[in-house]
Amino acid sequence: MKFGVVVFPGSNCDADCYHVVKEVMNQQVEYIWHKENTVDGFDALILPGGFSYGDYLRTGSIARFSPIMPSVIDFADRGGLVIGICNGFQILLEAGLLPGAMLRNSSLKFICKSVYLKINRADTPFTNRLKVDHVIRIPIAHGEGNYFCDENTLQSLKDNGQILFSYCGADGEESPEFNPNGSLANIAGISNLKGNILGMMPHPERCSEEILGGRDGFYIFDSMINWLKEVGK
Repeated sequence: MKFGVVVFPGSNCDADCYHVVKEVMNQQVEYIWHKENTVDGFDALILPGGFSYGDYLRTGSIARFSPIMPSVIDFADRGGLVIGICNGFQILLEAGLLPGAMLRNSSLKFICKSVYLKINRADTPFTNRLKVDHVIRIPIAHGEGNYFCDENTLQSLKDNGQILFSYCGADGEESPEFNPNGSLANIAGISNLKGNILGMMPHPERCSEEILGGRDGFYIFDSMINWLKEVGK
């Protein structure tokens, strides 16, 4: 199978994602420059973290209009796997592929640290190698990760099981104490209704090898590969 890492001006986690897919997961991977206009031949797409277009106007708001995005949107609409990490999540929101928006962190400060996430579903393309209520530890690094949506959207996310990851304590407790950015309902990652698109603020590519202090992020990429293998049967 073949992964594509979309690169925007200002992306800075593209090489990390590329390394994990190629060297850790042993899968084919290519960079896709933002001025390209096709994603033909790819089985999954990664929109990496960074500061696309310098985060001018709003995070992800300019990247949403890159030449590559119509193809990304079409790929996603046809059921292709798409994961947006940090800035990639912000771009997915701006593109309307996921509901809601990002606000400045409630502290109004950039936050870079490892956090705990609770797994809310284990039957998705991104979590099938994990277990419900299992707690994983993954780093965050963002200034605008405060997820927000209206009440109806939040209820829909809950009712349809679209909140895949929630910020929590080491024992799985969800409370404002363990919410690093003020995100509504402790949301750390959500999927679309069909389940083939994931947006998450934490960086699984930064903790997919023991040499980096932990490999909990490995299981998200492994889940994608396992899903693609099953779908391809």
